[in-house]
Amino acid sequence: MDTTAFDLPFLILETGQPVASMKRHGSFPHWIRVAAGLERDEAIVANVERGDALPPSEGFAGVIVTGSGAMVTDRHAWSERSAAWLREAAMAGVPLFGICYGHQLIAHALGGEVGYNPTGREMGTIDLELHPHAEADPLFAGLPAQFPAQATHLQSVLRTPEGATVLARSSQDEVHAFRWRDHVWGVQFHPEFSSTHMRGYVRARHDALAKEGRCAKQVSRNVTAAPHARRVLRRFVRHARQVHARGTPHS
Repeated sequence: MDTTAFDLPFLILETGQPVASMKRHGSFPHWIRVAAGLERDEAIVANVERGDALPPSEGFAGVIVTGSGAMVTDRHAWSERSAAWLREAAMAGVPLFGICYGHQLIAHALGGEVGYNPTGREMGTIDLELHPHAEADPLFAGLPAQFPAQATHLQSVLRTPEGATVLARSSQDEVHAFRWRDHVWGVQFHPEFSSTHMRGYVRARHDALAKEGRCAKQVSRNVTAAPHARRVLRRFVRHARQVHARGTPHS
């Protein structure tokens, strides 16, 4: 196996910052890198929200797109520029993995539709239900048919890109994970969130939850660990490296 394929770094597109109370735990790219099992020198960060230039995609094993407090439907200039770059990278065969906002941004970039979830805010540890096609997916194969995952979002993928396969759903979101072709994934849930991260987000959204008739303390009490969700992110890293080792990326 060509070991140089495993030396290629991953690119993390940083599209936002954690809520203020959680910044002491680091940035989204830090959370993702730790959850993915990547060393510091195995990931390069481009903060696209703050105007960082987007590098050529061919120098990376894969690309991971973070979550954000922004809304895809706001069509910020940095977001639309990133969407165009992601579309080109996807067409070139670059392995992509989008989380929450990143999931929605990739769907938008490839012609899907993003908008406010008609059921409202989804927050806390949710029950993820896999579709039968997930059994043959490189990232989801062998996982339980149902498992917990962390989620916090108002917008969702309402229509997947043409040719995409929906892999998972929840009681509030029909598209919690999708795959486009054989190298692009989006997940609405947060595989990088620990239970500490999730509880911190619930506390930060206490007032919003109260206005919606929900009890933040109860949501927080129901937060549990989500190890299977984290495995999905780690599997993406392994899969992307294997793709490069086989010499098949960017086809």
